Amino acid sequence: MTDSHDIQVSRDDAAHRYTVSVAGEDAGFIDYIEGDGTLAMTHTEVFERFQGTATARTLAGEALADVAERGLAVIPLCPYIARYLDRHEVDGLEVIHPERS
Repeated sequence: MTDSHDIQVSRDDAAHRYTVSVAGEDAGFIDYIEGDGTLAMTHTEVFERFQGTATARTLAGEALADVAERGLAVIPLCPYIARYLDRHEVDGLEVIHPERS
């Protein structure tokens, strides 16, 4: 089991990506597109070795908290992020849901 204290999330603006590492090992990422006052999260991936741990949940939670802190609205294009937002509230975060067909 992964200890949540070993999980580190960071934002890489040059790569347009939030990254997560566990005990110093790359564990996954969220790709995003930043627009005028918005940040569209397009894809979340947690590497197989870290699936079933708190890694994806921690990555999503910390990335979304960062978006809220920066005063941006999030557009959850990634299904994982959309599900996360259905289940968790993020203080101060404005969510712009894409049209669902």
